[in-house]
Amino acid sequence: MTKEKLEAQLAELKSDYVRIQQDMDKLEFVRGRVSSAEEQLIRLEKEIAEVNQKLAELE
Repeated sequence: MTKEKLEAQLAELKSDYVRIQQDMDKLEFVRGRVSSAEEQLIRLEKEIAEVNQKLAELE
């Protein structure tokens, strides 16, 4: 994968992370179930770490 594709993927993952985090904040405010959002955040954190690792290997 090229550096540009990895950077685009990283930007998309970060955008998803922020969106889910905001959704989770709203759910917490109305005392909703946040476990699903937490699982998604954990998954995204792992994916972000993997992409960062791949970028580091390219440099």
